Amino acid sequence: MNGYLCAMQVTDKIYVAGHRGMVGSAISRHLKSLGFNNIIERTSAELNLMDQQAVDAFFSEEKPDFVFLAAAKVGGIQANNVYRAEFLYNNLMIEANVIHSSYVHGVKKLLFLGSSCIYPKMAPQPLKEAYLLTGDLEPTNEPYAIAKIAGIKLCEAYRDQYGCNFISAMPTNLYGPNDNYDLQNSHVLPALISKFHSAKEAGNNEVVCWGSGSPMREFLHVNDLAEACVYLMQNYNDKLFVNIGTGEDITIKELAETIGDVVGFKGEIVWDTTKPDGTPRKLMDVGLINSMGWKHKIELREGIEQVYADYQSLVNA
Repeated sequence: MNGYLCAMQVTDKIYVAGHRGMVGSAISRHLKSLGFNNIIERTSAELNLMDQQAVDAFFSEEKPDFVFLAAAKVGGIQANNVYRAEFLYNNLMIEANVIHSSYVHGVKKLLFLGSSCIYPKMAPQPLKEAYLLTGDLEPTNEPYAIAKIAGIKLCEAYRDQYGCNFISAMPTNLYGPNDNYDLQNSHVLPALISKFHSAKEAGNNEVVCWGSGSPMREFLHVNDLAEACVYLMQNYNDKLFVNIGTGEDITIKELAETIGDVVGFKGEIVWDTTKPDGTPRKLMDVGLINSMGWKHKIELREGIEQVYADYQSLVNA
């Protein structure tokens, strides 16, 4: 490590940026379960992270010791492709403001959260940390990926120039409580849960899914991610960003069949091959974080069962 002595104490002031999102809310829940009781949270209405002066004033007043940067504009293939300027601009502004203010106001340690889409579209599998910037990105989510790469590089640059203990972590595809189930803007797993549930409730005999079903994806429960983030904050102080995932993947077809089974949908699954597949495969190499002693706990089917129970209580509320 780099001589940083920086484990969080329960009394330390911890700012979770994006605490209402799926990732930020999971980090807040996990911290509170461990007895951390000095957690700062601000909604986007209370603090616009794209406003440099507002962010600076917040850091000046609150002076957090530790920062989890989980705030971002996020979405699935459709949203990433349509709102290209917003995905680039909003994410660049959020991360630049929070990272810079963390430096200016003496934050002890910051964890920046990126995404597996930072890797080149045709990178070898599984995706090792060393593959960053070795090829062209997937065109549909290039703006989001470039913003996240910029965040990694900002953390590295502030570390190099100012000695800041800013680290980065790249999660694989996530699912869990507080996910987005809107069919236009959601990721594949919550979108499929929503589709299969609606089809079952309506008594439909088929569900149409996007693409060919052949791409392979890895899925991590957000509670496992939160545990990994806190683990890294407590134990990892190096420059290289860290992949977080399960190291296991399945085809979208297998995912759809599993979700259909969990939901109890008895009809047929039809694949609309006029819709995009996205990257053929995105499996994370999790050798680095596993070697530190962290491994995921929630297996996919068990996680989907938990999420579907949550979803049912949500739609029946």
